[in-house]
Amino acid sequence: MEVNFKIFRFNPETDETPHYTIFTVKASLTDRILDCLNKIRWEQDNSLSYRMSCAHGICGSDGVTINGSPALACQKLVKDYDYTKEILIEPLKFFPVIKDLIVDMEPFFERIKGISPEKTESPSASPDREHTQTPEERSMFDDAVKCIICACCVAACPVMLKEEPDFIGPAAVLRAQRHIFDSRVTDTEERMKILEEPHGIWSCKSYYRCTQVCPKGIKVTEAILKTKKKILQQLHPKKEQETER
Repeated sequence: MEVNFKIFRFNPETDETPHYTIFTVKASLTDRILDCLNKIRWEQDNSLSYRMSCAHGICGSDGVTINGSPALACQKLVKDYDYTKEILIEPLKFFPVIKDLIVDMEPFFERIKGISPEKTESPSASPDREHTQTPEERSMFDDAVKCIICACCVAACPVMLKEEPDFIGPAAVLRAQRHIFDSRVTDTEERMKILEEPHGIWSCKSYYRCTQVCPKGIKVTEAILKTKKKILQQLHPKKEQETER
């Protein structure tokens, strides 16, 4: 069957403003959106630009906006959308566009780096032994380890898109949660204080969009709420008591 794709195009070297190009692709219901993009690039227009690497939902590099919602092109199939109409492919929202579907991820990565202390403490004074954990201790942050830094959560976050673009974002808070709940980490308070800086964790309004779009099924909002609660318990116990009342 034939499927029409309406794709966002912008080349800063030749275009003054973005525009859209419609491509018709012969595809099956089980073809991935990435397969269709590859067909367009290989068979119709080799100037179409987008990122891809592993093509198996591990690297997180092929994040795009499909019919208004961020997703990995390698994970979504033609049958996941109304293929009787044009399927709209755009770059991830919030990020500056470099070319076509490629966006500038550097500010995103800087926010990820910014949640770590300048000097991290050793988890133990005995480097000659393993730092073990129980399964229960590991389960406290097991979900966050699945994060592949694809930025889909950021591209879906209403706080970042409409309210507070300087918010560090759900991906950065999730990365912080991974360390704060790790029983082997000794500088958790310093990490929590970083999260409490302006545009930090308290800017999250729990819209749950990050959880809805996460390609790895991570309960991002739940992780953020757990981190907020731990910050209150450890740094602001009086506020925690007032909240419980």
